[in-house]
Amino acid sequence: MGLITWVGNLSAALRAGFSPAIIALRSILSTASTRACGKSHPKHFLPVERASAAPPDMSTTDLTTTLTQLQSTPSPSPPKIASLLSTAKRQLLSLDALLPTPGTPPQLLGLARTTLETGALLSIRLQDPDAFTRYFQQLLPFYELPPSTFQPAGDGQRSKVTGLYLLLLLTKGDYAGFHTVLEGLEVEKGGSTGAGGLEEDKFIGYPVKLERWLMEGSYDRVWGATKRDGVPGEEFGVFSEVLVGTIRSEIASCSEKAYPSLPIANAKNLLFLESEGSVVEFAHGRGWVVKDGRIYFPLQQGDGVRSEKEILVASGQVIENTIGYARELETIV
Repeated sequence: MGLITWVGNLSAALRAGFSPAIIALRSILSTASTRACGKSHPKHFLPVERASAAPPDMSTTDLTTTLTQLQSTPSPSPPKIASLLSTAKRQLLSLDALLPTPGTPPQLLGLARTTLETGALLSIRLQDPDAFTRYFQQLLPFYELPPSTFQPAGDGQRSKVTGLYLLLLLTKGDYAGFHTVLEGLEVEKGGSTGAGGLEEDKFIGYPVKLERWLMEGSYDRVWGATKRDGVPGEEFGVFSEVLVGTIRSEIASCSEKAYPSLPIANAKNLLFLESEGSVVEFAHGRGWVVKDGRIYFPLQQGDGVRSEKEILVASGQVIENTIGYARELETIV
């Protein structure tokens, strides 16, 4: 500090009524502060004025507002939903709540979990299974939190989201992934309930029953369960339709190999189609020939056509093997 500047400050202080002792003390503290922040110290030691922290509930309020808009009735338009979901994820990131941490408050954990569950369910309505899968994977750390860390009020949407994920795995034919998730649920419940105990939950029990009927070949029961009255929730209808389509394609592939042709009326029942017009449309989509009220399978035309006797023999072998499997299952049970 220059002499002229110091004298000027001293005059101003005396005029303001400060005593000489206080003036001397201020001068000493000012000089010490200047030396402490001088060139001999690194720049990162310079005193930086800390920005005042935002009110703790400000961002949480924003996230709550976004969540309310996502859950509003009637549901927003698909573009609006996509925009709100992106906003919600940015807000979760700003709150450091996209993944649970030991320092995350329980109230914020519940809000984050509800937001991700809402995003998962809305992704199904947008018919975006990939986005739904990502939301489910993000929810797993929340579902695996011990009760001592976070105890939600009720189950929330966990059963519904988990049941939908199981159904999605069925539509993809991922039976290994299906049973992996199922075994995890059984272990979590103590390992004593088994699949039978999980069937008591209407959301998880729905895909469990469908998987068992698929393994049994009871496609008619699967078809009946995918009707509107048999579906446990609106979102399940999306994946149920995909599952029926998968079953229909499997039956069609088997029919091409088992029969040279089929009457349209029989094919309608076999393929679970509503009308003969739907059968004709489906047949054209697979390259089948429709003629004189029958469907002819191109793979069985020409030299590769098998005789009716060969078809009956092959069918008899299939029936005999099926009965044998059933007897073995009864023995195991």
